Amino acid sequence: MEIKYPIKFKAAILEEVNKPLNVEEIVFQGPLEPGQVLVRIHYSGICGKQIEEIEGTRPDPYLPHLLGHEGGGIVVDIGPGVKKVIPGDYVVLHWLKGSGINSQTPTYNYAKDGRRINAGWITTFNEYGVISENRITKIPENTRLDIVCLLGCCVTSGLGVIFNEAKPLPGDSVAVFGCGGVGLNAIQAAALMHAYPIIAVDINDKSLELAKEFGATHFVNPNLVNVVEEIKRTTNPHGKEIKDAKNFNLKEAGADYIISCVSNPKAIEDAVSSGSIPGTVFFVGVPPYFSKITVNAFDIHASKVLRGSSGGGTFPDKDILRYLNLYNKGIIKLEPLIFKRITLENVNEGIKSTKSQEIGRCIIDMT
Repeated sequence: MEIKYPIKFKAAILEEVNKPLNVEEIVFQGPLEPGQVLVRIHYSGICGKQIEEIEGTRPDPYLPHLLGHEGGGIVVDIGPGVKKVIPGDYVVLHWLKGSGINSQTPTYNYAKDGRRINAGWITTFNEYGVISENRITKIPENTRLDIVCLLGCCVTSGLGVIFNEAKPLPGDSVAVFGCGGVGLNAIQAAALMHAYPIIAVDINDKSLELAKEFGATHFVNPNLVNVVEEIKRTTNPHGKEIKDAKNFNLKEAGADYIISCVSNPKAIEDAVSSGSIPGTVFFVGVPPYFSKITVNAFDIHASKVLRGSSGGGTFPDKDILRYLNLYNKGIIKLEPLIFKRITLENVNEGIKSTKSQEIGRCIIDMT
């Protein structure tokens, strides 16, 4: 069925930092530009990145604008040059670039007064979205869109940092700081690689309980113990007879791979200090824009490696379908990641829940 423009729909709009989102009717005038795809969005995850945008952790010159970067939906219309999808296709929407055209970003308008609303190549806190072709991956028809929306960010980032970047061998030790959506997937990927021990670190005991379900073998709450000392004791090859972590041989104690899925600079410093020498620390969580951390320069000299991870080194065209296949075969878990479902009208409730350390992922249901 040919769609007629303009189209009107609801969206959650960031108008002022540190203020609730406003759910308003907006308009896309159309038609689609080259490389643009109109998607009816059924589900969207709420990621920590959106919390950072709402809280204004870095300068934002584009207000008002739309939010969201992981979703699941169905293609409604395609612009000139689009070859990856056709109307009716089920798709995952993701912030990472895949194949296809990197289109112009769309412009929307308030239905009530015609003012302009900005948007990036992907937004998902909206019932319809004009999405760049290279931020879309086609999936089999009738796939559960509430589950696959998580493949747009948290699943691919968490699995990817282990499968694509860290690549631990069986018996290598892995410590994951932050057991939210990304961290839980890093844990289940480490379990599939037969890492040991797999140490889950979080200040929320419920998150640690869920981490056990995803394959963690040891659990540390930094509010209760010294996290660096506890990880060094756990990974000490000579057992736990050494009580003072300062006396450890640093080349023998500490996790081989540290996966930092946190944004707090102090927690990031603890993550770095918990790694072995040699060893590798991956920064998956995004710290505040102007924040700084202090590291031991000798550790770097002695071959401790610090690496940023942008989406787990994921190539969406290949990895999303691979992970979906693992889910369909029962090899990875996805349902337990979803702790709450809310409507678009209740998006601010979902944001509050995400900020309050509730475990897993909150998703917006726009069906």
